[in-house]
Amino acid sequence: MRPMLDDLELEQVQEIGSYDRRTLAEHKPPGMSGSLLQNLGRRPTRLVLWGVTTGPGAKKFIEKLEEKFRAAKPVPFTADIVKDAEIRLMFIDDLKLQELAGKPDRVGYVLTLREFIKPVEPASAGPTLDAGLLDDALKKLNNLTSGFEILGQLSDVIARLAKLTEELQR
Repeated sequence: MRPMLDDLELEQVQEIGSYDRRTLAEHKPPGMSGSLLQNLGRRPTRLVLWGVTTGPGAKKFIEKLEEKFRAAKPVPFTADIVKDAEIRLMFIDDLKLQELAGKPDRVGYVLTLREFIKPVEPASAGPTLDAGLLDDALKKLNNLTSGFEILGQLSDVIARLAKLTEELQR
């Protein structure tokens, strides 16, 4: 099976390398010799493809490849190397192009692909606030602001009383 990137057939792919990594956390329990490893799952698979495009369609092929790279969206990818891994969508992480001197209509390319894993939907936040609760909160807030108004009026009265006692003491 020839590698396919979306609707683009990758002709003359000369090498495909896959890079898989697993994430492990090391825990050192107190009072115990050695450590425990916790498997945190695997990271997205990375593929590197080296290929060449030749002939009169080379320029159009490169333009399509660049267009997919610049779109920065996951694209379907099929190849023998990922068939059993059930990898469906890949991001084009990096694209390197090289025109080969002395050979017209011949361009070498290196594609770095990264597996796209759909993000998990966040858990629901539970029931939303009841409208009655919101009304109660607004009423209490109004009561607090009216208390501030009373404090403002009291401070005016206290200031007048302070002036009055000052005048009486003279």
